[in-house]
Amino acid sequence: MSETENQTESSEQLNTDDIEALLNEASQSLAAATGDKESTERDVPRPFALGDLSPNSLGEAAHDVDLLGEVEMDLRIELGRTQMRLEEVLRLRAGSVVALDKLAGDPVDIYVNGRLIARGEVLVMNDNFCVRVTELVGASS
Repeated sequence: MSETENQTESSEQLNTDDIEALLNEASQSLAAATGDKESTERDVPRPFALGDLSPNSLGEAAHDVDLLGEVEMDLRIELGRTQMRLEEVLRLRAGSVVALDKLAGDPVDIYVNGRLIARGEVLVMNDNFCVRVTELVGASS
């Protein structure tokens, strides 16, 4: 082997060794930055450990529900529907009777933000009208 070939082979060897050293140094720096412990079993999968998912205290769960107290929603109770011409609407006065498409005792529809969420029945309690929810309507796809 000539001297030039030896220099070329040794410079290639140095370059390969330098590259490996730099890769090892980068791997160690990355492991130190991410907090990984250097181990020979890097590629061995480890089970994922979930933390404690239970609430810390009952007061904390209640606090989360309190946040919903500030949310505004449009709630509408629909007794029934009808179609009227404009002249019929203009003739409405105090004491006028409007016929609806539901019978007395039929469930009323409960809408939140324009979406049907439940049905219920109308009650009178302490001279006030109330609605008791009797059925929750499932979400439609």
